[in-house]
Amino acid sequence: MKFSIKKFKCLQIVVGMLMTVFLLFTGCAGMLNSMGVSSDTSAQSEEASIPLYRDFEDVAIPRELKEDKKSTYIIESAGYRSGILALKGRVERNSLIDFFKDNMSKDNWKAITSFKTPKRAIMLFQKENRWCMINITEKEINTYIEIGVVPTIAGVEPDIDK
Repeated sequence: MKFSIKKFKCLQIVVGMLMTVFLLFTGCAGMLNSMGVSSDTSAQSEEASIPLYRDFEDVAIPRELKEDKKSTYIIESAGYRSGILALKGRVERNSLIDFFKDNMSKDNWKAITSFKTPKRAIMLFQKENRWCMINITEKEINTYIEIGVVPTIAGVEPDIDK
Protein backbone atom coordinates (compact mmCIF):
# COMPACT_ATOMS: atom_id res chain seq x y z
CA MET A 1 0.00 0.00 0.00
CA LYS A 2 2.88 2.37 0.74
CA PHE A 3 4.24 1.81 -2.75
CA SER A 4 1.07 2.98 -4.50
CA ILE A 5 0.71 6.09 -2.32
CA LYS A 6 4.31 7.03 -3.10
CA LYS A 7 3.70 6.50 -6.82
CA PHE A 8 0.52 8.58 -6.67
CA LYS A 9 2.32 11.48 -4.96
CA CYS A 10 5.08 11.41 -7.60
CA LEU A 11 2.46 11.51 -10.32
CA GLN A 12 0.76 14.47 -8.61
CA ILE A 13 4.06 16.35 -8.42
CA VAL A 14 4.86 15.72 -12.10
CA VAL A 15 1.37 16.79 -13.22
CA GLY A 16 1.55 19.86 -10.98
CA MET A 17 4.91 20.86 -12.44
CA LEU A 18 3.68 20.41 -16.00
CA MET A 19 0.59 22.51 -15.31
CA THR A 20 2.74 25.21 -13.71
CA VAL A 21 5.06 25.36 -16.71
CA PHE A 22 2.08 25.44 -19.09
CA LEU A 23 0.43 28.28 -17.15
CA LEU A 24 3.67 30.23 -17.04
CA PHE A 25 4.11 30.08 -20.80
CA THR A 26 0.53 30.95 -21.65
CA GLY A 27 0.29 33.59 -18.93
CA CYS A 28 3.49 35.34 -20.00
CA ALA A 29 2.43 35.41 -23.63
CA GLY A 30 -0.91 36.96 -22.72
CA MET A 31 0.76 39.46 -20.42
CA LEU A 32 3.22 40.51 -23.14
CA ASN A 33 0.37 41.05 -25.61
CA SER A 34 -1.61 43.10 -23.08
CA MET A 35 1.47 45.24 -22.45
CA GLY A 36 1.75 46.01 -26.16
CA VAL A 37 4.71 43.76 -26.81
CA SER A 38 4.03 42.03 -30.09
CA SER A 39 4.68 38.37 -30.59
CA ASP A 40 6.37 36.93 -33.68
CA THR A 41 3.06 36.15 -35.39
CA SER A 42 1.72 39.69 -35.09
CA ALA A 43 5.02 41.12 -36.33
CA GLN A 44 4.91 38.74 -39.29
CA SER A 45 1.32 39.73 -40.13
CA GLU A 46 2.25 43.42 -40.00
CA GLU A 47 5.23 42.77 -42.29
CA ALA A 48 3.01 40.84 -44.71
CA SER A 49 0.66 43.82 -45.01
CA ILE A 50 3.48 46.17 -46.10
CA PRO A 51 3.71 46.27 -49.90
CA LEU A 52 6.85 45.21 -51.68
CA TYR A 53 8.63 46.92 -54.58
CA ARG A 54 10.42 44.61 -57.01
CA ASP A 55 11.56 45.46 -60.53
CA PHE A 56 9.59 48.70 -60.83
CA GLU A 57 10.46 51.16 -58.06
CA ASP A 58 7.05 52.83 -58.10
CA VAL A 59 4.71 49.85 -58.52
CA ALA A 60 3.91 48.19 -55.21
CA ILE A 61 2.88 44.55 -55.09
CA PRO A 62 1.43 42.46 -52.25
CA ARG A 63 3.94 40.26 -50.43
CA GLU A 64 1.68 37.23 -50.89
CA LEU A 65 2.50 37.16 -54.61
CA LYS A 66 5.46 35.19 -55.91
CA GLU A 67 7.30 36.04 -59.12
CA ASP A 68 6.75 33.76 -62.09
CA LYS A 69 10.31 33.93 -63.46
CA LYS A 70 9.46 32.03 -66.65
CA SER A 71 6.95 34.70 -67.70
CA THR A 72 8.81 37.81 -66.46
CA TYR A 73 10.66 39.96 -68.99
CA ILE A 74 12.35 43.13 -67.74
CA ILE A 75 14.72 45.34 -69.74
CA GLU A 76 16.68 48.35 -68.60
CA SER A 77 17.87 51.09 -70.92
CA ALA A 78 18.63 54.79 -70.59
CA GLY A 79 17.76 54.75 -66.91
CA TYR A 80 14.32 53.21 -67.44
CA ARG A 81 13.08 49.79 -66.53
CA SER A 82 10.27 48.42 -68.59
CA GLY A 83 8.79 45.06 -69.42
CA ILE A 84 6.40 42.59 -67.84
CA LEU A 85 6.59 41.39 -64.26
CA ALA A 86 4.59 38.17 -63.92
CA LEU A 87 3.34 37.10 -60.49
CA LYS A 88 1.02 34.51 -59.02
CA GLY A 89 -0.50 33.68 -55.68
CA ARG A 90 -3.60 32.67 -53.78
CA VAL A 91 -5.14 36.12 -53.49
CA GLU A 92 -8.69 37.18 -54.36
CA ARG A 93 -9.02 39.23 -57.51
CA ASN A 94 -11.14 41.97 -55.89
CA SER A 95 -8.64 42.47 -53.06
CA LEU A 96 -5.88 42.82 -55.68
CA ILE A 97 -7.92 45.41 -57.58
CA ASP A 98 -8.40 47.41 -54.37
CA PHE A 99 -4.72 47.03 -53.48
CA PHE A 100 -3.52 48.36 -56.84
CA LYS A 101 -6.05 51.23 -56.90
CA ASP A 102 -4.86 52.41 -53.49
CA ASN A 103 -1.13 51.91 -53.94
CA MET A 104 -0.82 53.16 -57.50
CA SER A 105 -2.37 56.50 -56.50
CA LYS A 106 0.05 56.67 -53.53
CA ASP A 107 2.91 56.29 -56.01
CA ASN A 108 1.52 59.15 -58.16
CA TRP A 109 0.03 57.01 -60.93
CA LYS A 110 -3.17 58.30 -62.47
CA ALA A 111 -5.89 55.74 -63.18
CA ILE A 112 -6.88 56.01 -66.84
CA THR A 113 -9.36 53.16 -67.27
CA SER A 114 -10.20 49.69 -66.06
CA PHE A 115 -12.59 46.88 -66.74
CA LYS A 116 -13.35 43.51 -65.28
CA THR A 117 -15.06 40.32 -66.28
CA PRO A 118 -15.90 37.40 -63.97
CA LYS A 119 -12.34 36.00 -64.26
CA ARG A 120 -10.18 38.91 -65.45
CA ALA A 121 -9.48 42.56 -64.66
CA ILE A 122 -7.32 45.02 -66.56
CA MET A 123 -6.23 48.35 -65.11
CA LEU A 124 -4.39 51.10 -67.00
CA PHE A 125 -2.35 53.81 -65.25
CA GLN A 126 -0.27 56.72 -66.49
CA LYS A 127 2.57 58.87 -65.19
CA GLU A 128 4.34 61.78 -66.80
CA ASN A 129 6.75 59.50 -68.67
CA ARG A 130 5.36 55.96 -68.42
CA TRP A 131 2.33 53.73 -68.75
CA CYS A 132 1.45 50.78 -66.56
CA MET A 133 -1.04 48.04 -67.35
CA ILE A 134 -2.05 45.49 -64.72
CA ASN A 135 -3.73 42.32 -65.92
CA ILE A 136 -5.27 40.14 -63.19
CA THR A 137 -6.54 36.68 -64.18
CA GLU A 138 -8.23 34.44 -61.67
CA LYS A 139 -7.95 30.70 -62.22
CA GLU A 140 -8.91 27.67 -60.14
CA ILE A 141 -5.91 27.53 -57.80
CA ASN A 142 -3.94 30.76 -58.26
CA THR A 143 -4.51 34.30 -59.40
CA TYR A 144 -2.04 35.45 -62.07
CA ILE A 145 -0.90 39.06 -62.37
CA GLU A 146 1.03 40.68 -65.20
CA ILE A 147 2.35 44.18 -64.59
CA GLY A 148 3.53 45.83 -67.78
CA VAL A 149 5.42 49.13 -67.64
CA VAL A 150 6.55 51.00 -70.78
CA PRO A 151 7.88 54.51 -71.41
CA THR A 152 5.78 57.00 -73.31
CA ILE A 153 6.64 57.67 -76.93
CA ALA A 154 9.34 60.33 -77.30
CA GLY A 155 7.99 63.67 -78.47
CA VAL A 156 4.41 62.94 -77.42
CA GLU A 157 3.41 64.70 -74.22
CA PRO A 158 0.82 62.81 -72.17
CA ASP A 159 -2.10 64.86 -70.89
CA ILE A 160 -2.48 63.55 -67.33
CA ASP A 161 -4.39 66.57 -65.99
CA LYS A 162 -7.72 65.65 -67.59
